[in-house]
Amino acid sequence: MNIFRKIAFSRLTGVAITFLLVSVAPVMAEGDTVCIQCHGSQTGRGLAPVKPWQTSIHAVNGISCNHCHGGDPTDSANAMSPQRGFLGAPEELAIPGFCGRCHIGIKADYLHSAHGRALGKGGPTCVTCHGSHAVQKVSIELINEKNCSRCHSYDRARIIRSAMEQTETTLVTLSQRLEQLKERGVDTAELEKRLFAQRNSYHSLFHEVNTARITDESAKIAAELNLIKGRLDKIDAEHHQRKVIGAFAVGGALLAALLLNLLRRTYC
Repeated sequence: MNIFRKIAFSRLTGVAITFLLVSVAPVMAEGDTVCIQCHGSQTGRGLAPVKPWQTSIHAVNGISCNHCHGGDPTDSANAMSPQRGFLGAPEELAIPGFCGRCHIGIKADYLHSAHGRALGKGGPTCVTCHGSHAVQKVSIELINEKNCSRCHSYDRARIIRSAMEQTETTLVTLSQRLEQLKERGVDTAELEKRLFAQRNSYHSLFHEVNTARITDESAKIAAELNLIKGRLDKIDAEHHQRKVIGAFAVGGALLAALLLNLLRRTYC
């Protein structure tokens, strides 16, 4: 009897272990590359890029080491092989082109800016402001005294941020309102396109250092956003009016039903 129990227990244990391996293995492997596996097991310089990358907007969007540095993320022996497209870390002058393979429009904005024109002459590159591995989501918060005063006075940057802050707030608010309308079944495609165009215009100002142009362009964007807001206000007013009319219609129907019921009781 003990032998049968041992056999049964052994089989159950085997099944349990197999189940755990099958269920855990995909989770462990998901999104993992030999780059992360190798560098994650190192110390010092080798480990340095891993943790910052894990907190980055790149990691959130599935952009891993190989998407920037090339190479083969599935083969540890050839992960850093030039024949497999490995690029390594770019030199300073090559950084805009390196990042610009994905951020094409932003690269053009940067190169036309005062920062871009100072490339190789002490001016900042993409990684100076955005970091190389702990890349954070672009927002107006990147324009701050700590970042900007590393190279120059914050005075001009403060004016730039002030001119752009209201636009940032309005963009966020309008995006939220559009999302709420979509959830209610309203066709927002045309307004979404208009908001997308203004958001792109706004983002193009991030690398512009000309305060006069930023102030002027921000005013133009604000005027267009105000038109979009007016359209959203109109849609909200129409929906509110429909709700009021609907409420009156339902109330009227209920009152009519009540009166009819009273009449029936009176004359029956």
